[in-house]
Formats: sequence, C-alpha cells, structure tokens
Amino acid sequence: MRSRLLAAVTLLALATGLTACASPGSGTGGATGDGPLVAFYGDSYTLGTGASDPANRWSTVVSEERGWREFNPSVNGLGFVNHRDRFGDGSGDLPSLIIAEQPDIVFVTMGLNDAFSFDDAADRIHEQITTDLHRLRDALPEARFIVVEPFWYTDERPQSIETIIAWVADAAQEIDADTIPGASHWIEGHPEWMAADGLHPNDEGYAEMARRMDAELERLGL
Repeated sequence: MRSRLLAAVTLLALATGLTACASPGSGTGGATGDGPLVAFYGDSYTLGTGASDPANRWSTVVSEERGWREFNPSVNGLGFVNHRDRFGDGSGDLPSLIIAEQPDIVFVTMGLNDAFSFDDAADRIHEQITTDLHRLRDALPEARFIVVEPFWYTDERPQSIETIIAWVADAAQEIDADTIPGASHWIEGHPEWMAADGLHPNDEGYAEMARRMDAELERLGL
C-alpha cells in the first residue's frame, strides 16, 4: 500500500510540475451573472483541469446556479508554497490578483500540492498558509471568506495532507472565515470520477464536487 501511495504521489508531483507553467489569470473566465463578484484562489482542482470544458468545473457550476460573477485565476500545480517563486517579487501572485478585483466573496481551496513538498518545506507551508489568509482578510475586510478543506485525489492519504488540512482550518478560524470541512474525501472511492490522466476529476467528478459544494453553501446560507 505504501509503495502504491508513493508512486501516485510521485506521478502527481511530476504532472503538476509540468502543467504549472500556466500563467495566473489563464482560467479567469467563467460564470458571468449579475450578482456578487466571487474570486477563487485555488489549484488545478478549482481551475477545472480534466473537465471537457471550463463550464463543467465545480466553481463555474455553483457560480452559475447563484448568478455570481466568477473570477477564477487558479493555476495548475499551485500551492501555498509550491511554484510561488514563479511570481517573482509577489506583485503578480494570485492573492494580489484577487485583491485587485475587490471581490465580495473569496474561496480558498489550496493545499493539495503542498503535500508533495512537505518533507522539505513544512515550516514554510505552515507560515505561508497563515500569511496568505491574513493578507487577503486585511486587504478585503468587507469580503466574505469561504475556506475549503484542501482537496485530495486518492483513497490512500499521506500524513502530510492531514497536517495541512489542520493548518488551513486553524488559519481560517483566525480570520473568522466560513469553512467547508470534508472536501478531501468528496471523490474518494470512485475511480470512475477521474479523468484519463488519473490525477484530476472528469466531468462526472466535477459534477459531484459541485453537488457537494452546493449543499455546503446552502448550509452557509449562500
């Protein structure tokens, strides 16, 4: 079991490293309602990698259902630490792009990719989670924050993702954000919900994520 997990982790780490060349903002298009502006700070699972069309990703589905205007600059392979060096001095990182839009609602769906850097960067990951969430809250004091438990993609789970989930939950509490627990289990046990790459959800998987997210948002009154 451990060998299968390590092989899967290595494969996803390689895949996200290769696909992380996408520029921030490349996935910003989405739902164009006339309601609140909603920003999504995430990785490939929020960008919609693996879907046949961006319209099928969970963020666009839930935004369209609610008439939200979607701003989704999520990037493949991005983590709180992973691939952040691609943004140079930080002036073009995703929190900066989100702050510039002055959204009414901010989703944070980060953490999956940091599990692959955990052994070498645990302290930096912990610090950056806190830094990012406080930075967004300080810059957007009127926005409503929804912090989603980091997604996960295999039934087998390393301890690193459990630790990151706990850190994200702690930081969310510090900024008084709404939280959505349990998201790391949403596509667990359903290989038929995965795209051909074996790493990302397919349309059916994203439909399930949208269904689960919709139920959580209704619980939060959204």
